[in-house]
Amino acid sequence: MNPIITAFASSPDRGQGLARDMRVRWALEEVGQPYDVRLVSFTEMKQPAHLALHPFGQIPTYEEDGLALFETGAIILHIAEHHAGLLPGDANARARAVTWMFAALNTVEPPIVERETASYMERSEAWHEHRLPMMEERIRTRLGQLSAWLGGADWLDGVFSAGDLMMASVLLRLKASSDMLEEYPNLSAYVARGEARPAYRRAFAAQLEVFNASSPG
Repeated sequence: MNPIITAFASSPDRGQGLARDMRVRWALEEVGQPYDVRLVSFTEMKQPAHLALHPFGQIPTYEEDGLALFETGAIILHIAEHHAGLLPGDANARARAVTWMFAALNTVEPPIVERETASYMERSEAWHEHRLPMMEERIRTRLGQLSAWLGGADWLDGVFSAGDLMMASVLLRLKASSDMLEEYPNLSAYVARGEARPAYRRAFAAQLEVFNASSPG
């Protein structure tokens, strides 16, 4: 049986590829693993059946052969460990790829999500305009450090890996909400290389199809 992932029945990103099931779709496409999708509504995400898979009532989840996982980092690491294509064969290189996965989720993504949340939910607060420069400076600090590491290379550690998949996915969130990424041409090009991968394009098309099917008219 194919693994089953959950995704939004009606995605708030309007099919832009930002919902986190996109990361899992991309990983499965990279390794050539067919998968099935169970769409859930916002109401269903908070019901006992879904909470039994994801205790925080979010998406995506991943089910395969009696195993249920949540959190995109854990899911993609599991996929990468069980299928060729996302982790190098050399043990040290594999460890570095996993390190970049953690760096994407724990170091680069938090300030991006903080700014995103403030922009969407706290814009009317009196302190928002005063706090915004501080949030953006945190992001630029991380982007500057990442840009310096990447330099003129195509990928973070020689060849494309799960670390690049996760990092590019995180940077795509920033690309959709600001123009800060454009200040770092090598990072913009890095993200574009990720978007150009056939596996990414297939995953994006699959997620967009769900949105289009759920849209009236």
